Amino acid sequence: MEAAVAVLGLLFVLFVLAGVFVTVKAVKAAKAGVDRTVAQARRTVEDTGLRARQFAQPGVVGELAQLRLSLRTSMRATQEALHSGSPEDASLSEAIGLFERLSVHGHELDDELKRLEREPDRATIAARLPEFRERLERITHSAESLRWAARDRARKFADDDLASLTDQIDVESGALRHWTRAEGAADPLAEPVQERSPKQGRGQGRSQGQGAGQASVGSDHSWGPESEDPPAITARDPRTQPSYPWQKAPRTEGTTT
Repeated sequence: MEAAVAVLGLLFVLFVLAGVFVTVKAVKAAKAGVDRTVAQARRTVEDTGLRARQFAQPGVVGELAQLRLSLRTSMRATQEALHSGSPEDASLSEAIGLFERLSVHGHELDDELKRLEREPDRATIAARLPEFRERLERITHSAESLRWAARDRARKFADDDLASLTDQIDVESGALRHWTRAEGAADPLAEPVQERSPKQGRGQGRSQGQGAGQASVGSDHSWGPESEDPPAITARDPRTQPSYPWQKAPRTEGTTT
């Protein structure tokens, strides 16, 4: 009895632990989904604000907004290209590591440009803009190199797979057409036809005629029972014949029209 109670208590504890584990996993997944949604919404709002300042505020503020928008667009496109191809190509893991190191410099530049938007000294900012453009070009050029390399690699794999698939389809198509023969070739399944000379034809005709004559003589001098005359064929009664919808009803004698 005590053993049964202990087993039931152990099972209850296991069920409780399993429930807690499942609940924690569900909460973490929901929190990750909420954080991802919030981050995406924040990025959308920031990008919209940068586009608005780029066109609405000419001068230094508009140029800073343009630099930030170009940086964020290039880095986001490279991140999506690398992470979308990593599940199918394990060799992109090293490229992802390099991109993460590059992202550190990108975040530093974006934060610095964001702080300069609130800087009142516009002249100093205008003097340092060429330096910021150069840093931006170096970062975006590296990001574009990784992005296009990953895309070219994926396209190369797709071309190789398509070429291999085309070769397999050609082989299978040839195997499916195995019954076709060259035009004018002899059919091996046809029965051979033996040619007969004129002499053989006349001999065979004479032997067949003799055989037919012997058969007729044998039938006249046969010791077997004589064959009975075939029974007479009686006409069918038109009243008992089946009628069809496309036939007229048969006329019987004594019927007046």
